[in-house]
Amino acid sequence: MTLPMQLVLRSLLAEPSREMYGFEIGAATGLASGTVHPMLAKLENGFGWLESRWEENLDPHLAGRPRRRYYRLTPDGAQRALTALARVRRQQGTSPLARLYPDLAEGAL
Repeated sequence: MTLPMQLVLRSLLAEPSREMYGFEIGAATGLASGTVHPMLAKLENGFGWLESRWEENLDPHLAGRPRRRYYRLTPDGAQRALTALARVRRQQGTSPLARLYPDLAEGAL
């Protein structure tokens, strides 16, 4: 699992039932939109870990911005994300790099 994917999952898991839109996830992770949105699509369409919806009742011209697409982990997706991140932490804990940088192994990024 890539570090950017770990960051996206951690941001979604911070409040698993809360909906977040792509730019908000990007701001929370420090990742660019071109990195975040493909991952969100993969998590939703490829893995089925996310559900999404388009913002309703918004006139983009009046708001001065496009409609937002909101994402939220499904209950099963939240559990699978926790399991996947725990597996990564265990694997990182066994690497020589993790012994030099223990904060990485503990997920303190």
